[in-house]
Amino acid sequence: MQISRENNALVYRNENGEILAEITWQTLDANTINANHTYVAPSLRGQGVAAQLLDALVALAKAEGWKIHATCSYVARQFAASEKYADIQAK
Repeated sequence: MQISRENNALVYRNENGEILAEITWQTLDANTINANHTYVAPSLRGQGVAAQLLDALVALAKAEGWKIHATCSYVARQFAASEKYADIQAK
């Protein structure tokens, strides 16, 4: 799956350029972003696409030195369910 960064989003598009999946954020300050939306097309749901998007966002945040605050319900659930995200969460 080829994920690309487009402004404040990580996006997966099909060959026609249509968005099939995305995770978006807004910048809160120089060190913190708010993960505010995750979308996966119905045809891709249940295949781990949202998890791949979140992992890509976490990798980007670590590379940029950001912490992540989550208002997206999917991201908030994943943060609550796994200790693997403990070091990236904004306090």
